[in-house]
Amino acid sequence: MTIVKIVELIGVSESSIDDALQNVVEEASRTMKNIDSVNVENIKVHVKDGKISTYGVNCKLSFRIERGDNSDGPR
Repeated sequence: MTIVKIVELIGVSESSIDDALQNVVEEASRTMKNIDSVNVENIKVHVKDGKISTYGVNCKLSFRIERGDNSDGPR
C-alpha cells in the first residue's frame, strides 16, 4: 500500500516565480525523499517603490511514504 503525505511550504525569491518554486523543491529535497508533485496554491509578489521586490509561492508538496521508510519527516 502506498501512502502520500502532503506538506504546505512557502518559497521566496528575489528574481522570479520559477526560482521561488525551485527553492521550495530544492530545500524540501534535503529532508524529504520520494517527492511526487508540487501544487501551487497561491502566487504573491511584494512591491517596493513601485517595483516587484520579491516573489512568493504557497505550495502543497506531496511525497510517498513507503513501508519501512521514515519519510514522514526530516531524515
